[in-house]
Amino acid sequence: MTIVATGAPASPPAPSDSGIGPLLRGWRERRRVSQLELALRAGSSARHISFIETGRSRPSEEMVLRLAEQLDVPVRERNALLLAAGHAPRYPETPLDDPSMDALRGGVERLIRGYEPYPALVVDARYDVVAANRGIALLLDGVPERLLASPLNAMRLTLHPEGLAPRIRNLREWRGHLLAQMERQIALHRSPALRALYEEVAGYPVPDPAGPEPGTGPEPDEAVPYFALPMRIEHDGRVLSFISSISTFNTPMDVTVAELAIETFLPADPATVTYLRSLESP
Repeated sequence: MTIVATGAPASPPAPSDSGIGPLLRGWRERRRVSQLELALRAGSSARHISFIETGRSRPSEEMVLRLAEQLDVPVRERNALLLAAGHAPRYPETPLDDPSMDALRGGVERLIRGYEPYPALVVDARYDVVAANRGIALLLDGVPERLLASPLNAMRLTLHPEGLAPRIRNLREWRGHLLAQMERQIALHRSPALRALYEEVAGYPVPDPAGPEPGTGPEPDEAVPYFALPMRIEHDGRVLSFISSISTFNTPMDVTVAELAIETFLPADPATVTYLRSLESP
């Protein structure tokens, strides 16, 4: 359950040769915000925003950060905007194994350990797993060792035809949910590595899920009034159902912290609760 670094931090974003203008315009258009609306939000003028985007004006560091905040630009990309405007990056990217991260690591480990026996894990921006509890380890029984090699990737592990995919009863729906989630992250972060991962996992063949086992859970689905799309996965001759919830850190000041996500799996039916609780009994 120890948090591990998943590789060297990504290189700092390089400043654009053409300045901040194209970058700012790209983020504004991606967010579907007009120059006037952005100006009003940031306490500026449409004329000033236009001058920045055309390279006629160089914004101050404060203005760059204000515009980035209004456009909900990810922390890593805020550094790129600052560099393109001729300013130093504001946000460091500290490795998870750095001593300054001790409090963060300890807090996250206590959080996911306290969630047991239910599954919980922590992933970075590329969906590499940096921490997981015993509930996750339970679901990985029978997965080939080569898929568990470091860095363990949550998307690859879930959708690979030799991973969890054959055991997920509602695979097509759950796969669609995961791919849509990745598409949103690609649009937000513009990450080539994430795009490459998406193309890899989207290209996996979709195996047929395991057949029903009589008396091993709520069959059919209509027996349980799910309040969100569950992941229904077969484990040890029974079907377990989980609803996924993802949490991130509020107002992060470090690129590494900004890109961490804690995913917890809430039991979606009484049978799943009963089974997981039974595993705690001596």
